[in-house]
Amino acid sequence: MKQIRLFSGLFTVGFWTLTSRILGFLREILLTAYIGPGPVMDAFVAAFRLPNMFRRFFAEGAFNAAFVPMFSKRLEAGEDAQGFAQQAFNLLAAAVLGLVGLGMIFMPGLVWLTAEGFYGDERFDLAVDYGYVVFPYILFMSLAALFSGVLNATGRFAAAAAAPVLLNIFACTALITAALSGAEVIRWLIAVIPIAGVAQLALVWVATERAGIRIRPGMPRLNPQMRHMVRVAVPAALAMGVTQVNLVVGQLVASKTEKAVSWLFAADRLYQLPLGVVGIAVGIVLLPDLSRRLRADDKDGARNAFSRAGEFTLLLTIPSTVAFVIIPNPLVSVLFERGQFGSADTSATALAVAVYGIGLPAFMLQKLLQPLFFAREDTKSPFRYAMVAMVVNAALAFGLYPLVGWIAPAIAASVAGWAMVALLIIGARRMGEEARFDDRFKRRAWRIVAASCGMGAVLYAGIHLFGWAFQMSGWRYLALLILIKVAAATYFFLGHLFKAFELAEFRQALRRR
Repeated sequence: MKQIRLFSGLFTVGFWTLTSRILGFLREILLTAYIGPGPVMDAFVAAFRLPNMFRRFFAEGAFNAAFVPMFSKRLEAGEDAQGFAQQAFNLLAAAVLGLVGLGMIFMPGLVWLTAEGFYGDERFDLAVDYGYVVFPYILFMSLAALFSGVLNATGRFAAAAAAPVLLNIFACTALITAALSGAEVIRWLIAVIPIAGVAQLALVWVATERAGIRIRPGMPRLNPQMRHMVRVAVPAALAMGVTQVNLVVGQLVASKTEKAVSWLFAADRLYQLPLGVVGIAVGIVLLPDLSRRLRADDKDGARNAFSRAGEFTLLLTIPSTVAFVIIPNPLVSVLFERGQFGSADTSATALAVAVYGIGLPAFMLQKLLQPLFFAREDTKSPFRYAMVAMVVNAALAFGLYPLVGWIAPAIAASVAGWAMVALLIIGARRMGEEARFDDRFKRRAWRIVAASCGMGAVLYAGIHLFGWAFQMSGWRYLALLILIKVAAATYFFLGHLFKAFELAEFRQALRRR
């Protein structure tokens, strides 16, 4: 029953995250079609990355790693979990309000630090202008992350997972409305972002109230509980923030080449689809589950949860990686090539997709392995590993740029991702059997890889035999749909044949969801 509950949580978060990512994809399709790679899109990407970067520092990273395990333990033990959440809310709100104030004052400096290559051309002024509008988004999303942590810890995953859907609904509506009315598309898009943040915060706040936990704004107090949370949260925030630093390093390098920021952004959105659906779902559901089991000294249960989450990760990660490496051009062409996004943009973005695809399993495995540390309130070890990965990323991004040009940040990100995974695996060895995959995982892992390789052979044959269909503007959509359906059928047929997974488990989880 606990195993089905775990899968049910994974499917609930995965379903809503998939919905959000699909709508997010529509948003990027509209953005690339109406605006296209160039100064305006480069500036928007740099501006929108600022609140998202700090959100990882102040909210999702710190609170998933520090707040959720502490809140879960208090909730399980009946130790005034609501009071703890209230204190955390007050402290987070004060910290992020201060950050927003500083960001609005020093916006030109922030843009220069994160996209120095823009300085001296129109992209810089545009990015600063957009940054003033979108930066307050971090306040609403940081507070929403706290409420989401409360909901996840209580086993109510749906509202927290559904909240990001609102941003994409608002953004897509703004883009389409502006285009149809002849208004300036980018202005409508940036104006709607903070409004969407308010809507997301309202959704999870109301859901928390309905869960029986009442939180109201108040004065922050740095008592012993909050000091302990901060001590745990700061290394976690820095560890999560290293990933954002890596993105900024990549943006710094890419900003030296016109359109490169836009190409990497489009490629990032494509590989983020499976990463968001699987990686985020695993991280959100696994962390509170591990925290509860470890508190109860249920080592067998913790190992089972870790191993089943590992199976779920591999199930969708490996075939996604194979697809990104083998058919990046058809994927990018069908999804993005229209309007202001031309064939040269497709070729460049497809190259980045293939490179990011090689690193996709590493990015997924990080989401799986980090909860092993966070559930034990060990946030310092992942931080140290992340610092090493950051050095690897920066060295490769800047070092390879003179040799390979704008694609250097993608190569650096993938290599650094694998370096981080290697360090996490080595660090987890000291934790005992509950941090090791069980025999069932080991049996199924190689079978999932075998089924994915079989699917890859079908993709390779299909693209070489029927590649001409992708050159026909009216038929390329149908061609990709057929190719994906055939590949998916092949994967699930081979997976079932090789006993890589049991479909009955997923049917039960879906019914429970």
